Amino acid sequence: MKRIVTNAGLLQIFFALLLVITVMFVSNYIVYKNSISGIYDKVTQNNALIMRSIIQSFDNSFRTVNNVIHSVHGLRYDDSIQADGRMKMSEIYMMQEQLASLLSNVDYLEDIIVFYDHSNLAVTSRGTSDLHTLFTTKYRHEVYDAEYWRSLSSTKHELKTFPAADYRVYSDGSQYKNKRLIAIVDGNKFRLSSKNIIMLVNVEALMKHVDQKAMLPGASLIVMDQARNILLSTEESFGLMEILNDVYFKAGNETSVTRENFEYNFYKSNYNAFIYIDKVPYQFQNIDSVNQANRIIMFTGILCALLLSGLLSIYLYKPVKRILQLFGEGQVKGNDFRKIHSGILRIQSENDSYRKQLELVDAEMRKVVFFQTLDAFPHTEEQDALLRRHYPDFFRKKYFVMLSLEAVPERRDRLPFDSIEAFESRLRESLSSERMHAEVFHHGNLRFLAMIGLDQSSGRETLLRRLGNMVLRFEKGLTDCALRGCVSRTYESQVSNCAKAYDDVVHASPYRKMKDAILLDVETLRYEWNVYFPFERVEKLSNLLLNGRRDEAVEIVRETLRENLDRNVHRNQLKHVANAIFFSMLQVAEGNGNDRQALYRLELDFQRTAEGASGVADIEEALVSLAASVASQSQGEQRSKLNPSFISQYIDLHYMENLYLDHMAEVLETTPKYFSNYFKKTFGVNYVEYLNKVRLSHAKELLKDSSLTVAEIGEKTGYLNSSTFTTTFKKYYGISPSEYRKRQVS
Repeated sequence: MKRIVTNAGLLQIFFALLLVITVMFVSNYIVYKNSISGIYDKVTQNNALIMRSIIQSFDNSFRTVNNVIHSVHGLRYDDSIQADGRMKMSEIYMMQEQLASLLSNVDYLEDIIVFYDHSNLAVTSRGTSDLHTLFTTKYRHEVYDAEYWRSLSSTKHELKTFPAADYRVYSDGSQYKNKRLIAIVDGNKFRLSSKNIIMLVNVEALMKHVDQKAMLPGASLIVMDQARNILLSTEESFGLMEILNDVYFKAGNETSVTRENFEYNFYKSNYNAFIYIDKVPYQFQNIDSVNQANRIIMFTGILCALLLSGLLSIYLYKPVKRILQLFGEGQVKGNDFRKIHSGILRIQSENDSYRKQLELVDAEMRKVVFFQTLDAFPHTEEQDALLRRHYPDFFRKKYFVMLSLEAVPERRDRLPFDSIEAFESRLRESLSSERMHAEVFHHGNLRFLAMIGLDQSSGRETLLRRLGNMVLRFEKGLTDCALRGCVSRTYESQVSNCAKAYDDVVHASPYRKMKDAILLDVETLRYEWNVYFPFERVEKLSNLLLNGRRDEAVEIVRETLRENLDRNVHRNQLKHVANAIFFSMLQVAEGNGNDRQALYRLELDFQRTAEGASGVADIEEALVSLAASVASQSQGEQRSKLNPSFISQYIDLHYMENLYLDHMAEVLETTPKYFSNYFKKTFGVNYVEYLNKVRLSHAKELLKDSSLTVAEIGEKTGYLNSSTFTTTFKKYYGISPSEYRKRQVS
């Protein structure tokens, strides 16, 4: 027994436990000395500071709503709906898009509604609707219906904030949901525009925005307007009638009233004179009994802890000795906790090394599994079993989308970041900071793929908004580098859908519009053919290069690209336009005697530039450089602009217009007589006969395959009236257009 008592290890354990007891005693004593009432005073002081912060948040929120109202008034389109009821729908749609943009910047705004005194049309951030239908279907309320708002707009009033009320809101899922909304109607005593504006504020989102949870537990909040009408309350029954009669605000716009077991703190806003009331309990109940119980617990705990420390010291002595033996220390006299510490550090170091190796292997395995899911080809059973172990890493949510993010550096000979791994890690951290479950992989070159989980498919819009903000912030952190992203459709979390999502982001990228946002949504991608490619101007470009007229040729290149940029064509379409211009100039370069191998290298360089161009500037620079080079090589000899291929192509594209000889001569920069002689000599028929054959061949197709009248077909094929069309048709084919159509039908 003497040996145990004098053992250093035993004493170390005992004094360690005794130290814990001492800390506990001191902590309890501090709590006892300060008392619960002292804690309460500090809590109420903090609550007062929090309330001022909440009121400031409310003021900022109402100020933001007021700024949005002024922004809506500032939108042009006051004449979109005229007094006689006529509407300019294109302007209305543009106003709706701008309303949606304003709404997206304020997360607690439910909707923005604009209507006019002389029209039943209501324009919202989500579309247009009849005002009566909007408030009976979309936002249903027994009192605040379309007639109520129409009546209010017909009377002079200032900006008015209505109390929070329950609305039946029709959601996108064809269901009604109850939402508490606050309606804010702009005043019309001094009208800034002809618009009537209603702002609907979502109460739940507003309370999250002002951080109501920071209030003292058990406290309640009420918001009143200048006329002491209750706008918002977190407690159903507040009982304010008697209390309000006793409230007189001092110079500081703050006062307090105590009733029964509660203290009512009144705050008056400096911004809009709204009144905020904070109801808190002014003391804890049964404080004396709590203090007495606290003293009994404190002293009882100290006595029990002393006894427990002695017993535990003896009980833990043998396990400590066994731990030392497990660490390879053998039989040791006394005790040395430093040896246990060094043994633990050694094991931790080995474990860290193994863990890093396993993490590296696991990361590589996940990467292999991910890319094998993209090929959509079957694997052996053994390989499938191995891959299935990692599927849960990708499919932790019910749905997923795939994000493709490509870094486009300004200089292709230098990496815009430290390393591929560093970029991948930063991207993963950025997605994680947005509370998104994502797996990120390097896909080759400077492209990265990420699988992002979704709990519900309906959360896609919110996810896209968060992704867009994340990518913008991520791009700001890069130097001399732009980002281009693409998001796939939403898919169920199945292995077979990975290849489909990958096809989405790979095939959609070439059809990104030139003015698209940094993040392309595959679901919004629409194929449109809006390319500007003036054949006659490109033909003129070749002639200018042959004549060495560099500046005029460069202007045609820039004008063509600029027009396509204004039309916001797809990147793939712009690439085709650039290729057509490039090969047109390349043909001239070949005629100037350039080496074919040099032309081949020139073509490869241009294709790489067009493929990796982040915008139109890179393509324009390459084309302008080629135009300058070709023009400088040309001999400057005057060459004829007459070209049979161009003439036939121009007639086939413009046959429905009035193609007089004078017009064709002007296009080709020659005289009508010279053009007429040249045409007959080149094509074997005179110009009028050729033009009639082209027009009539198209007319025959329309007679067979369309339901247009004979007069309409004649007009569409370039004839001034139906009689001229009928006479010409009969002259060439021996029958009238009507008889030709009947024969084709029979």
